[in-house]
Amino acid sequence: MEKRQELYAGKAKSVYLTDDEDLVILSFRDDTSAFDGEKVEQLSRKGEVNNKFNAFIMEYLQQAGIPTHFEKLLNANEALVKNMEMMPVECVIRNVAAGSLCRRLGVEDGMELNPPLFEFFLKNDALHDPMINEYHIETFGWASAESVAKMKELTFKINDLLSKLFADAGMILVDYKLEFGLFKGEVVLGDEFSPDGCRLWDAETRKKLDKDRFRQGLGGVIEAYEEVAKRIGVPL
Repeated sequence: MEKRQELYAGKAKSVYLTDDEDLVILSFRDDTSAFDGEKVEQLSRKGEVNNKFNAFIMEYLQQAGIPTHFEKLLNANEALVKNMEMMPVECVIRNVAAGSLCRRLGVEDGMELNPPLFEFFLKNDALHDPMINEYHIETFGWASAESVAKMKELTFKINDLLSKLFADAGMILVDYKLEFGLFKGEVVLGDEFSPDGCRLWDAETRKKLDKDRFRQGLGGVIEAYEEVAKRIGVPL
């Protein structure tokens, strides 16, 4: 597999073309950002930890019948993935109230949400990822009605699978975001699933084990990521 020019560089990952038009290389960097890029730091080992964490989760979901873009790990910081047409929306599931939900609605932090809340957000840093709904998505052509329905279906299935995975390891999956794309007409899970894009709390102590440690200046960010990985069996 020949690695070619950079196709895209995000806040924490880069995408490179290959000699196969159906496959690209996803490169996880040590860059860490919060608040739409206002707070940026380099955290040693972050790229490697997130790459291996994501590979474990994607393979776990694939074994349960969830279509993902993941093909294989290439090295410590890179993975081979399908070259998809990404849909510019984020699917968010909230099992426990935290973060922006509490600020927007004034609900108590840590409140269990039953049933879980599902929200769509537009993936647009310049607009601070505003919340949208199915009507926005269809009207502006960001995804078809069929794709929207499939994204919701897959997101709830993933929630059942991952909530149990983390609960069995003594953690609460508070909330998370997912991104989907189209690969040869099929809706497929893309981007990544790591502690960068979800909230995870220790079930007993409510200790934060995710990117909130960076956002809130709590320290021990990568150590927390590694603790989560160890608990669920990610080989680092």
